[in-house]
Amino acid sequence: MAIRSLKIKKLTLDNKKRCFYIYTYKGIMPFPYSKLHLIPSNKNPIQVAYPDKELGCHAFTYVLESGVEDTVPVDAVLEYNKDPEYMRKMLLYKLSLKAQEILEKKKINKREIIRRLGTSPTQFYRLIDQAFYGKTVDQMIKLLSALDYSVEVVVKKVA
Repeated sequence: MAIRSLKIKKLTLDNKKRCFYIYTYKGIMPFPYSKLHLIPSNKNPIQVAYPDKELGCHAFTYVLESGVEDTVPVDAVLEYNKDPEYMRKMLLYKLSLKAQEILEKKKINKREIIRRLGTSPTQFYRLIDQAFYGKTVDQMIKLLSALDYSVEVVVKKVA
């Protein structure tokens, strides 16, 4: 399953609301100045901001009046806006890393885990690959269960 890469089509500034508006195929997403590493001020405002073509438009760069610049990856925008697809991918990423850690720590025979899962070696290696997102949370729970671990979901209010 190929996941469509998110590119920034357009970027606008709203100095009154102190916010960027990032235009993508998913729509318009705000990103406040307060989340930047280099926060602009009245004495050092943003001079220019643009989708960074050198990074394939997967980030935007802004330059302050002082000449200092910084780049913000589109992932930071997705995380700020709590994009469901991005949040799912991050959960799969964390579960995959945990499975890798358990496999390394316990020195479990991989053939035994493959047998417990009732799957192929190819599928097993896809499940433990943190960069492969064509898996489901169900499959990761099944893998962790085969490793003799349980998964508990904790819902927390965002600070």
